[in-house]
Amino acid sequence: MAKISDRCAVWSEPDNLEACAWEFAEMETILQTAEDLITPYVWGRYDLLVLPGSFPFGGMENPCLTFVTPTLLAGDRSLTDVIAHEIAHSWSGNLVTAKNWEHFWLNEGWTTYFERKIVARLNGEDSRQLSCIIGEADLQESVCFYGKDSPLTALVPKLDGIDPDDAYSTVPYDKGAHLLYYLEQYLGGPAVFEPYMRSYINEFQGKSIDTSDWKNYLFSYFTCHDPAKVELLNQIEWDKWFNAPGMPPVGNKYDERPQKVCLDLAERWISAAKDSSYAQFSPKDIESFSTMQTVIFLTRLADSAPLNDDTLAAIDSTYKLTSYRNCEVRFSWLALALKSNYMAVVDAVIDMLSTQGRM
Repeated sequence: MAKISDRCAVWSEPDNLEACAWEFAEMETILQTAEDLITPYVWGRYDLLVLPGSFPFGGMENPCLTFVTPTLLAGDRSLTDVIAHEIAHSWSGNLVTAKNWEHFWLNEGWTTYFERKIVARLNGEDSRQLSCIIGEADLQESVCFYGKDSPLTALVPKLDGIDPDDAYSTVPYDKGAHLLYYLEQYLGGPAVFEPYMRSYINEFQGKSIDTSDWKNYLFSYFTCHDPAKVELLNQIEWDKWFNAPGMPPVGNKYDERPQKVCLDLAERWISAAKDSSYAQFSPKDIESFSTMQTVIFLTRLADSAPLNDDTLAAIDSTYKLTSYRNCEVRFSWLALALKSNYMAVVDAVIDMLSTQGRM
């Protein structure tokens, strides 16, 4: 065990302890940021247990002791947004809990929304906007996988006779967070929405609730604190938001500027592939990129796949992606390479699949 602060520590296998303590040294800062955003932390301790590579999840939000995957050990603290997510569960999920799996978005949608606001306070609003954009793409992917008319893509799905595992996807995470971001912007921004958010947690702490409880309190809060907003709430097509399959009924407008530099770099590579003009690129291209920006860059390239072998070899030679320690970046690179049938990465793919079990 390595102490981070008076209430935070990291636990791991002895060989990894020093690396874990360094990687997660900002736990206390993230926890304090969450408290400033939401309400005081009520669980006493907040420790992390870094499990072996076979652990199948990014994190699991047990009260007081979050379990996390060792794939978060990027060596540069670039994947601590997962810790922000698990810390946020201390309020949404653990303190206020969904009554059953049909209302799972009350756990994961709120937590994803909180996570992004915590990350924005730590790293700037650009980070939140990038996360929202990636989340939107992930939601679209889930909707395509299940089918846009699948009832399992509703925010509040009917699960009678259905194993919740079969319904598990990014939908409750990203469609739920999408709704909350929409409400924040629609009702007047953070200055209006954050006081409600704190009141919501205080109202339901220690309770299990469903979506009707959540909606009723939303109306009750604004009836008391800002009656003019109730008319806005009455104009929302709630049945579509909760029960309609597919993408949300109203799109959110996110700031596209933080992803422009990554998309521009991807377009340069796509253009360079036509005449093999790769000398223009250097490792400095992505040196200042966040993990999310690098993932967006690689995802844009994947959208144009298959790329030819010499282009992929040049990308890897320039940015050393096959050996990249950050698993989110490495996974995105290997997915692009496999989509292009680039056999040079086969050994790296086998190694990744056989050394970690994260889904």
